[in-house]
Amino acid sequence: MADIKVFNKWSTDGIDVKDAGLKDYISTSPVIVPKTGARYAKFRFHKSRVSIVERFINKLMVPGHKSGKHFKSSYYCTGKGNSAYQLTYDAFRIVEAKTKENPVRVLVKAVENGSPREEIVSIEYGGAKYPKATECAPQRRIDIALRNLTQGAYQASFDKKTVSADAIASELIEAFKSSSNSNAIAKKRDLERQCDASR
Repeated sequence: MADIKVFNKWSTDGIDVKDAGLKDYISTSPVIVPKTGARYAKFRFHKSRVSIVERFINKLMVPGHKSGKHFKSSYYCTGKGNSAYQLTYDAFRIVEAKTKENPVRVLVKAVENGSPREEIVSIEYGGAKYPKATECAPQRRIDIALRNLTQGAYQASFDKKTVSADAIASELIEAFKSSSNSNAIAKKRDLERQCDASR
């Protein structure tokens, strides 16, 4: 029996999640077409069973909100699955060419590196609000990392000469290396710096 590979090209064998807190929440299950059509949507923690590649594609379609406003809403951000699917495939090919690594492994490591361990919440005492550091739930850590990866890629390519696939590949590679040139890594370090200051 032939091995199932992501995009029928990249194997997920041997891809391990090193972060013990995320091990149960990042799925590296092999799928030829990472598109389930949200069949688990009514179940709690359904996202943990969905391939991390599919979750990344879903984030590309709707990169999220920034500063309380909708971030981007044109071209690849219109919710068209085939466009995001092709964009991810092109980005993976670029990642493989530049790093000589399995791009699925690069994505998993980039998500691990970009996942913040703590975040800031606001608490109120006597009418005054204070920031307080709190631990970040594993599911939310992954969601934040995916959001920052996709937003960083769109910042690098929107209204610029950089091609979207190149921008996504660069963001993944920089996050894979834990470089501050990655938006996800820079955001994580900034957030954890704020948490240290608000203990």
